[in-house]
Amino acid sequence: MNLQEAVETVCPYCGEAIQLLIDCSIPEQEYIEDCQVCCRPIQILACVDSEGIPSISTRSEDE
Repeated sequence: MNLQEAVETVCPYCGEAIQLLIDCSIPEQEYIEDCQVCCRPIQILACVDSEGIPSISTRSEDE
């Protein structure tokens, strides 16, 4: 089982595609990571299903 998985998403501020590294050993996590393009803080909610497949949702800190 791969403990880290790269997931591609879009920055809610600048709309650029970014890649996040998700720790699949944690079933649910919420954290803030700066956009790799515009450097603004993105709130990330990551969930990992029973098969170890991650899904994420992102939003700006303003929401």
